Amino acid sequence: MGEVRPPDTGTAPPARFVTGSPFRHVVVMGATASVGLMAIFVVDLLSLLYIARLGDPVLTAAVGFATIVQIFAVSINIGMMIAVGALVSRALGSGDVARARRLAASSLVLAVVASGLVTVVLLPLLTPFLTLIGAAPETVPAARTFLWIALPSTLLMALGMGFSGVLRAVGDARRGMNVTLAGAAVTVVLDPLLIFGLNLGIEGAAITIVIARLAFAWVGYAGAVRVHRMVARPSLAAVWADAGPILRVALPTVLTNLAPPVASAFLAHVMAGFGTSTVAGNAVVDRLVPVAFGGLFALSGAVGPILGQNWGAARFDRMRATLRDAALVTGLYVATVWLALVLARGPLTTLFGLTGAGADLLGFFCLAGGAIWFFNGLLFLGNASFNNLGFPLAASALNWGRATLGTMPTAWLGASLAGPEGALAGTGIGSALFGVVGLALAFRTVGVLERREATAGGGAEAGRPVP
Repeated sequence: MGEVRPPDTGTAPPARFVTGSPFRHVVVMGATASVGLMAIFVVDLLSLLYIARLGDPVLTAAVGFATIVQIFAVSINIGMMIAVGALVSRALGSGDVARARRLAASSLVLAVVASGLVTVVLLPLLTPFLTLIGAAPETVPAARTFLWIALPSTLLMALGMGFSGVLRAVGDARRGMNVTLAGAAVTVVLDPLLIFGLNLGIEGAAITIVIARLAFAWVGYAGAVRVHRMVARPSLAAVWADAGPILRVALPTVLTNLAPPVASAFLAHVMAGFGTSTVAGNAVVDRLVPVAFGGLFALSGAVGPILGQNWGAARFDRMRATLRDAALVTGLYVATVWLALVLARGPLTTLFGLTGAGADLLGFFCLAGGAIWFFNGLLFLGNASFNNLGFPLAASALNWGRATLGTMPTAWLGASLAGPEGALAGTGIGSALFGVVGLALAFRTVGVLERREATAGGGAEAGRPVP
């Protein structure tokens, strides 16, 4: 695992993002984050395919509905991960390692507590909740069984994601990547063994999730605590003192992450009006999006620590350069994926067995999806900036704006004028508007912080909401 550092002696790990090429930092952090995140998306797809191979559509539907329920718990964990990354990187950028270690510990404690509360609330309400989101009576028992096994392990996931946020805050991209790769590797090995080898079916898939999240947490602990010594011993007094600053970042981020599922649910509702074939095509698109464009999610998460360290060091020029370079990388990435989708649209249609309207919808997505997701990528960069620079409510407003005003009326109008393809194109109009606005506001935010610094007379801490 590398050399173990001694306990904190007041010497901070190097704030490596405040020197060197911003473009290189963006590429390295984005690429390593993409590898781990893409591994999760691909493995999730494989896991669903394993369940589908059992030949029981009820089980496949059950896993799908269980995934929707887990989104709520996962959103809590993502919010806490972003909070720990933003606050720890900012403290390191200003050279205060003691505060960085304390914030890391407090964030992890709050993440576990929040995840535990969500689990305790959801478990007794699974049946009515599953029914509310559309699960059929024959699907509910299987989904409930899956969740009773898998949902409590979100506490392990909270730890793993928190440790991953710490690793990215210190710039250890490789170990941050290894956290997610560990969970993916466990799933690849155990899923077929438990589902088919031991004939455990859906229970085997749920048990695999628990073991994968245990590996996730252990690898994160080894890197963040044993190697970097970047997590202090938690204390109730420190957690209480840090709760305000942490939750000011985490709560709006959680709210932000709940917006995309709402938009997806509305689009699925629109598509359902065009028949079973269209619904099948839209389901394939939903599964294909994270695999094809998952790098954009990773890139936005990777940019946060770079911005945070440079803000802590008052390097506003490098913050602007980071945003410009991240937008460039977004364009290059999307262009590459877009070309691959255009060339593969025929084989993909055959692979998933789509015909008629479903095949037409998938083909249209392959031809137009790149443009839609380029602007989504710009919005992700804007949101990452707001979350890491003290304006998380701006990220929430933009994401919910895109999920409502940028999706619902445009998708409905597009469907009325041009069918399923029109609905998909309508979401692209909203993505373009909010993506451009999001990136423009991110640059403006850097300018606001720079003026605050100048007005306060400089200094490492001037004008910044740092605890």
